[in-house]
Amino acid sequence: MRRRLMLLAPALAALWLTGCDSDKPAFRNTDVTGADFGKGFELTDHNGQRRTLADYRGKVVTIFFGYTHCPDVCPTTLSEMAEVMRLLGDKAERVQALFVTVDPERDTQELLASYVPAFDRRFVGLYGDPESTAKVAKEFKVFYQKVPGSAPGIYTVDHSAGSFAFDAKGRVRLFIKHGQGAEPLAQDLERLIDEG
Repeated sequence: MRRRLMLLAPALAALWLTGCDSDKPAFRNTDVTGADFGKGFELTDHNGQRRTLADYRGKVVTIFFGYTHCPDVCPTTLSEMAEVMRLLGDKAERVQALFVTVDPERDTQELLASYVPAFDRRFVGLYGDPESTAKVAKEFKVFYQKVPGSAPGIYTVDHSAGSFAFDAKGRVRLFIKHGQGAEPLAQDLERLIDEG
């Protein structure tokens, strides 16, 4: 019996130490802290200025890849993020939501400037030429593919539906699954804000 207790002691100690950290709540979204992707981008915002991830250092940043002609996932994601900003109240000023288009052929600066801020005036639309769009999507491990429609110029774009969150130091921290509601994301972003 004593031998068994001695063998169990290290395991019990490990469980006890793990329990000491249990007052720190887990993220509701997928924690990808330390991931080796999403290190940055260089794109143009809907005001015509060149932007990089470093421009938003000091803020918690969310990034979603989509397109303005999207019939479902994109508007619901942006609407959900607008609700997150409302839930955060004054803390929302420390969050920057970015929308990166995967449809550079149709999503012009003017279209992004009218579409993206319509969900929340603080949201920023980003675009690039086809090559830079592909480069950024690859860096973030985002899939997108044009699906031809009934005529030239009429098409949809299949694309990844998740988003990413970065802490104020510019490190990727969360993968945000589409469609889970605003409250879990607001809680996670508030935690990242409080980390500083």
